[in-house]
Amino acid sequence: MIHLSGRIDSENASMIEEEIVRALEEQEGDKIIFDASELDYISSAGLRILMRIGKQTGKPMQVTGVSLEIYDIFEMTGFTEIMEVKKKIREVSVEGCPVIGKGFFGTVYRLDNDTIVKLYNSPDSDSIRMIENERKMARTAFIKGIPTAISYDTVRCGNHYGSVFELLEAKTMNEILVADLSRADELVREYAEFVKLVHNTAMDAGALPSAVDAYAGYLETVRKYISDECYDRIKALFEKMPEDHHVVHGDFHMKNIMLTKEGPMLIDMDTLNEGNPVFDLGSIYCVYREFNRDNPEDSMEFFGINDDMACFVWEKLTEYYFATSDKAVLSTALDKIRIISAIRFLFLLATTDQGSEDEVKIMIRHTTADLEELVLRVHELTL
Repeated sequence: MIHLSGRIDSENASMIEEEIVRALEEQEGDKIIFDASELDYISSAGLRILMRIGKQTGKPMQVTGVSLEIYDIFEMTGFTEIMEVKKKIREVSVEGCPVIGKGFFGTVYRLDNDTIVKLYNSPDSDSIRMIENERKMARTAFIKGIPTAISYDTVRCGNHYGSVFELLEAKTMNEILVADLSRADELVREYAEFVKLVHNTAMDAGALPSAVDAYAGYLETVRKYISDECYDRIKALFEKMPEDHHVVHGDFHMKNIMLTKEGPMLIDMDTLNEGNPVFDLGSIYCVYREFNRDNPEDSMEFFGINDDMACFVWEKLTEYYFATSDKAVLSTALDKIRIISAIRFLFLLATTDQGSEDEVKIMIRHTTADLEELVLRVHELTL
């Protein structure tokens, strides 16, 4: 780690280079990181120093904490193409900012009319990794034509890191529903159409992580809750699923859809996968129905709607999604969806705080009983 500060120009470049070489001789790392958080200016003479250091050592280099002004210098001279250059993380405050969404990995605040910020719960290194992954997933989806917001800045708020998005005069679909329940049918119809649009988007093989692999990992985590026979049956169902490269959001509830003047826009892209839509519908069933069974107040706490409205959202969503109200057709699909939902719910019970120990035991018992019964009826998971 080499700290750069003040100005580096033709007058002091030689001296700075000598100091850097001496510092490197005293360290044995396999990567050079220049901390530029106190650097005020760097000229072409300073840039040539970095170029020479890179050639002489043969080590990969990274420049961190770069101000916007100095980042422009690196970008204009092409240095961002030959080494990793990271901007200085801006500090923000969310004090007094309304919460527009809260999930298992973070909380979304509205900073002002035009921007929102998603702050992650994870430790620093995990947050940065998740921010970078979400940005990558969002760009991948955007290129394929999925309307989504792409983060344009990484910020810090106290001990948390987050992503900033520009969403001009946009509200979540859930916010609009809570404000006017009489629009429920209209909004759920639009919700269903948007879910189908995303699910109809095919990706290049391997462009996104596999939803099957993700849920196979969940299954390993919850194996302790279910019988060996149930585990074997579910594992076999996963193995029989044909390869599918369509987009699966992973957390496709109405709080993750912003309604803009141009139409719906998908946010919270760090769970993006590819696979069969059963994985998305399972995650949707989980948040609108699974959580409510042993805690009917959950929908009010999470969505701001009561259990009856949460049930309405789920039932109308499936009717519009499958374009049928035929109970036999919906029942067959529901069995498959509930298997995915149960695995997801058990995984969340095992890995996140969902209540007291006794409450969690009750939820695990009920969900496990459902899962054991469902796998006896379902012979394939593809919708």
